[in-house]
Amino acid sequence: MAIERILDPEVIEEDRLEAEVKEEVTLRPSSFDEYIGQEKIKKNLKLAISAAKKRGDCIDHVLLYGPPGLGKTTMANVIAKEMGVGLRVTSGPAVEKAGDLASILTNLQDGDILFIDEIHRLPRTVEEILYSAMEDYKLDIIIGKGPAARSVRLDLPRFTVIGATTKTGSLSAPLRDRFGHIYRLEFYTPSEISLIITRSAKILGIDITAKASNMLSTRARLTPRIANRLIKRVRDYAEVNGGIVDEENTKKALKMLEIDELGLDSADRNLISSVIENYNTRPVGLNTMAALTGDEPSTIEDFYEPYLMQIGFIHRTPRGRIITRKAFNHLGKEWKDGE
Repeated sequence: MAIERILDPEVIEEDRLEAEVKEEVTLRPSSFDEYIGQEKIKKNLKLAISAAKKRGDCIDHVLLYGPPGLGKTTMANVIAKEMGVGLRVTSGPAVEKAGDLASILTNLQDGDILFIDEIHRLPRTVEEILYSAMEDYKLDIIIGKGPAARSVRLDLPRFTVIGATTKTGSLSAPLRDRFGHIYRLEFYTPSEISLIITRSAKILGIDITAKASNMLSTRARLTPRIANRLIKRVRDYAEVNGGIVDEENTKKALKMLEIDELGLDSADRNLISSVIENYNTRPVGLNTMAALTGDEPSTIEDFYEPYLMQIGFIHRTPRGRIITRKAFNHLGKEWKDGE
C-alpha cells in the first residue's frame, strides 16, 4: 500500500483548498529579481526577453523540464510578466481534442504566452496541429465530414508556447525541435532553499529564526515547493504549541512528520528498505520496486528517484536500480557486497 507523503512534490488535494491556493500564488515571485536560483537559465532568458522587446516581437518558444516542484510554472509566470503580456495556462491532459486547442489558440492576443504543463501528455492529434501553430502561426482545421470535408487555414496572432515537462524523453522529436529555448531546471542548493524559506516566511508573516530556516533548508529535498509546504506545516505546529518557528519547534514538527536529516520521509525509507530486504545489492526493475511499495512505476520514476539519485542513494544501471552503500549506511543496514 502506498504511503501518503507530506513531501510529495505534486499538488495534493489539501493544497487545492482555497486558502492554500491563495498562499501558493502569493509566494510565487513575479520577476527575475525575486526568483531565487536557476541563475544560468535566468541569464539566458533575460537576454532573450530584452532582445525580443527591442525587436517588438514575442520571445521564441520555451521548453522547461526537470523534476516536479522546481519552479517551471513560476518561471512561465515570470517570463510573461517580464514580457508584459498575457498568460494562458492549460495542461496536456486537459487538451483532449483538436477543437480544444483551436479554441485556446484563436482566443490568444498578439504576443500572449500559452503555458502547457505536462506537455508530453498532449494527444498526438492535438500535437500535430500545434506544429504549424508554433512554426507558422497558422491553424489547419477540417470542416465537415466525408466527401464534403475541407481544410481551412486560419491566421493566428504571434504567440509563445512555454511547455513544461518532467519527461523530455516522452516528447516527440518534431515537437521538441520547435522550441528555440530548452532548459533543464536543476535542484537548488541548501543556501538557495534557505533564502526561499526566509522570503516565504516574511510574506506569510511567520517569525522564523535563522537556525530553523537552515534546518528546513536541509530537509526540503532541494525543492522550493516542498520548502514552502514544510514551513507552513512547521508554522501550524508552532501556533498550536506556542512560540515562534525556532530550532526546537522545527525539530519537533519534523519528527512528527517523520522527516529525517536528509529530507527523507517514511515513504522513501520504506522504498529503500523494501529493496534492501528483498534484493540487497542486486539490480531491481522499476516495476518490481513499484510492486514492493504499492506505487505506480511512474510515481517512483518521477517523485522518488530524482532526489534519491541526486543524493547518491540509488544508481541506475542497464540491469536495473541499485541501492548504494550510502543508503545502506543511512538506514543502518548491513552492506553485503556481491549478494
